[in-house]
Formats: sequence, structure tokens, C-alpha cells
Amino acid sequence: MSSKMKCFARPPKFRNRMIMMLCGVLAQGIGLSLLREINLGTDPCSCLTQGVTNFVPLSFGTCQLLCHLVTFVFVIKYDPGMIGFGTIGNMCFLGYISDFFRWIWSLLLPVRFFEVTVNKYILLIPSLAVFLLGAAAYMCAGLGSSPYDALPFIISGRVKKFSFKVVRMIWDISFMAAGFLLGGDVGIVTILVAFFLGPIITWVQRKLEVLIA
Repeated sequence: MSSKMKCFARPPKFRNRMIMMLCGVLAQGIGLSLLREINLGTDPCSCLTQGVTNFVPLSFGTCQLLCHLVTFVFVIKYDPGMIGFGTIGNMCFLGYISDFFRWIWSLLLPVRFFEVTVNKYILLIPSLAVFLLGAAAYMCAGLGSSPYDALPFIISGRVKKFSFKVVRMIWDISFMAAGFLLGGDVGIVTILVAFFLGPIITWVQRKLEVLIA
């Protein structure tokens, strides 16, 4: 099957995969909203998006969508087979889900709640866990990757002298550095995402494979 034909393919147990993907993107968005509030760092992609918001009068969700659209062009050109329902779900909705839940927190919680140091560190691990588990569930659904996650695979497939691990590390560091220079949020969470996302994806895949195998 050509890469173009695989675009938006419906693998076995498609309904279960769709539910997993949607729940994963929702959880990732909720986790991201909390990570943005506690201000202890975000994932490299969100870090760059935060930096961009410092220079344009647009919401985080809109800036993230626009950033994804730039990289999406390269995915369409070089490997459209990596595009799927998960690509659209993550690319188009993650940032807006995060914005929406930040608005919810502003209604439900006291003013300056997230500025209290104790609250920040109490919420750190739960927020990170929700974000990582959501990201792992969306990826394990096997319905396509966000442009940010897809491009390292494409690059490593074409630049044979570098392994995927090296390409992904350079990719993440580049986005993190660009985000930092633009004023994005870099902190302990950024480091924890880099170290723990891979193992959590593997763990989630083992737990959920009965639903999608």
C-alpha cells in the first residue's frame, strides 16, 4: 500500500483506537493546561508555541495550530502516510483544549492559586502524569502522529547516518532552544518529558494493546 493510500487508513479495532486517541488528546490538553499554569516548564513543542505568543496577538491554541501547519507541509510532501485522525486531533485541538481548561481553572480556583509555590509542586507530578499518559495514549492508538512527532521519523529515514534517537534528541533540543530564546517556558518539566515520555509510551502500549490488537 502506498503512503498516500495509507493516509487516514482504518486499522483493526478502529473504533477503540479512535476513542483512545480522543481521550488521549483530551487528557494531554488538560495536563498541558496545568503545566502552563504552574510555570515549571512544558514539552519542547509547547515551549516554542509559548515563545511565539509573546510576539503575536493570538491565543496559544491558534499559535500552536499555525506552528503545526508549517511542519505539516513537510509531512505532506515527504510522507503523507503518517497523516491520520490522530494527526488532526493533536494538531488542531490540543492547544485549544489547553486554553479552554485554563479558562475553567480561572473560574474554579482562587486568584493567584497557581502562583503559590506549594501548590505548584503539589500539582507538578499529577499534571505531568496526565500529560504524559494522554500523549502516550494518543500515540499508541496508531492513527497518525502530529507533525512535530512525525518529522523526526521522516528525517531519520532519510538521513541514514543518524539514528532516530539522535534525530529526536536534536529535534527536541532545537525546539526547546528556540522557545527559550523567544521567552517560552523551560524548566524541570521539559527535562522530565524528555526522559519519561518514551518509557511511558511503552508501558501504556502494553496495558492497552488488548483494546487495539
